[in-house]
Amino acid sequence: MPDSKKYINREGWLSIFGNLFLFGLKYWAGIVTGSLALIADAWHTLSDSVSSVIVLVGGKISRKPADDDHPFGHGRAEHVAAVIIGVLLAIVAFDFAVSAVDKFSKGEQTVFGIFAWVATIVSILAKEGMAQYAFWAAKKTNSSILKADGWHHRSDAFSSVVILVGIAVGNYFWWTDAVLSFIVAMMIGYVSYKILSKEITSLLGERPSDEMLLSIRETTQKAFEEPLHLHHIHLHNYGNHTELSCHIKLPPDMPLDEAHEICTKVENVIFDKFGFVSTVHPEPIEW
Repeated sequence: MPDSKKYINREGWLSIFGNLFLFGLKYWAGIVTGSLALIADAWHTLSDSVSSVIVLVGGKISRKPADDDHPFGHGRAEHVAAVIIGVLLAIVAFDFAVSAVDKFSKGEQTVFGIFAWVATIVSILAKEGMAQYAFWAAKKTNSSILKADGWHHRSDAFSSVVILVGIAVGNYFWWTDAVLSFIVAMMIGYVSYKILSKEITSLLGERPSDEMLLSIRETTQKAFEEPLHLHHIHLHNYGNHTELSCHIKLPPDMPLDEAHEICTKVENVIFDKFGFVSTVHPEPIEW
C-alpha cells in the first residue's frame, strides 16, 4: 500500500487553497447578486477548507505508532476526523435550510447576472477536479478520510450544478433562489448522512461479510490436513491496522507445545493471506 502521508498532505493543501479561492469568488458573486443560494454554496466551500485541515490533522495523528496508551496504534483517528467532517456538513445544511425557508416566506426574489454564471461554472470545474483527485488518492491508500473529503468536494460540485440550472431560470420565478438554497442544504445533509453512517459503523465495529468469513476458513484449512473447526471469528479494525481473533478445536490429549505450534501456524497463514494480526484460542474437541 502506498505511503498515505504524501497523498493526504497533498490533497489537504490543494483543497485548502483551492477552496479559499472558490469561497471568495462565490461569496463575492452572492453579495453582488443578493443570492442566498450562492452565499450558501460559498460557505459550503469554506467548510471544505475546514474539513481539509481536519484531514491533515487526522492523517498525521493516525500515522503515529502504537504506544502504551494506544497499543493498537492511532489509525481510528481517521474515522474520528471523518465524523467531524460529517457533523460540520450537517450544521451547514441545517443553517441554510432554515435561511431558505425564511427567504421563501418573505417572498424575496433574486436577479442573477454574469457574475453568478462565471463563479458557478468555475466552481463546478474546480470542485469536480478536487473530488477526482481525492477519490484517486483514497483508492491508492485505502484512506477513509480522503474518501470522505472527496465526497465533500463532490457534494459542492453537485450543489453548484443545481445553482447553475437555477440561474438559467431564476429571472422567471421569484422563488428560485430560496428553493435552490433549500435543495443545496438537503444535498449537503445527505452527504453528511452518508459519511456519518459509514464512519460511526466503523468506529462501533461491524460484522465481517460472509464472503470474508468463508475465505478465512477455507484459506486456513488448506494449510492443515486435520479439520480445525475454525469459528468465533472477530475482526477489530483500527484504521490502518486490523486484529483478528478466532477459536479452533484440537484433540484434548494433544501436547501443549504441539497445540501452540498449530495456533502459530494459523496466525501466520492469516497474516500472509489477509494481513490481519491474529490471536487464536484452542478448544478441546468434544468427542
